[in-house]
Amino acid sequence: MKLTIRDIAEMAGVSVTTVSQILNNKGSRFSDKTRKKVLNIVNEHHYKPDYFASNVINRHSKTIGMIVPDVTDFFFSKLIEGVESYLNPLGYVIMLCNSRHKQENEIKYLRELAHRSVDGILLATPNVLPEAYALDSGFYKNMPIILIDRGLNRRDSGRLIVKEYEGAYQAVSLFIKEGHTKIGMLKETTGYYQLEERFNGYRHALKDHGISFNGKFVEHGELTVQGGYDATKRLLEHKDITAIFCGNDAMAIGCYQAIHEMGKKIPDDISVIGFDGLKLSEYMIPQLTTVRQPSFDIGFYAARFLIDTIEFPQRKVPNKVFETKLIIRESVKALTNG
Repeated sequence: MKLTIRDIAEMAGVSVTTVSQILNNKGSRFSDKTRKKVLNIVNEHHYKPDYFASNVINRHSKTIGMIVPDVTDFFFSKLIEGVESYLNPLGYVIMLCNSRHKQENEIKYLRELAHRSVDGILLATPNVLPEAYALDSGFYKNMPIILIDRGLNRRDSGRLIVKEYEGAYQAVSLFIKEGHTKIGMLKETTGYYQLEERFNGYRHALKDHGISFNGKFVEHGELTVQGGYDATKRLLEHKDITAIFCGNDAMAIGCYQAIHEMGKKIPDDISVIGFDGLKLSEYMIPQLTTVRQPSFDIGFYAARFLIDTIEFPQRKVPNKVFETKLIIRESVKALTNG
């Protein structure tokens, strides 16, 4: 049978509040004799505090709510890993919610998490928050929150921004340096990744190198393996494309499959670059050239910012900018003249 604080209090002949304060190191006003009596019972029965119960008294549940658009997405699994690596050593656990990109699910989870007395919330959202849940609304008065939203919701602090534009610009510039001018892009349909920065990097790299932008060379799809496969099939109806910049590495995997099925080879016939820098991309054949973004670090810093907000509410949370890096491997080939 699991021991409760109430059981310990009865066995020690003291109040529930006394037990709770001693367990939370707030029992300096109690005699050593009382403290020893309580702690001996705790040790003897291997009592582990129930955070939800102790929350009533010490106002900390040591639980963090986290809402993500898609738990199966490679980017988010790495991000969650980063969050856990910061929180776990501090004794926090995550209550993870999967919003499936829908705002009504996010709102439902925000309310649920608040009722469950989490200490704070990490919200990865593709949406602009409605007024009632905007960062300056009353909802968050006693609820610390950090947004992982690509800077979508306006705020002065706690912004986690990735230099996606620079990464995409470098990727497309590499294609151009290797002699490619007919360069396609696989772009998202909707969801968390409004890849405008990646798309802008693609367009501006073309423009700066004197290549006209052609809307027919941009295909939309889900940011998944299947999405990349379907979009590549449509894109390659334009027979003259020699290079494809994929919105993320998952799309690049689908892109590889579609190119293979058409009897073409990478990079001999078509060069491919991805975006994310997933570990998986090293095992693709040929190894994928990709833009690495530090998804683990984004999660790590989001968690750090949240804990700082919980523990030092009067302190202003900083902003953090993450660099991207073009990782050159084997999926890009130089075009020779003639």
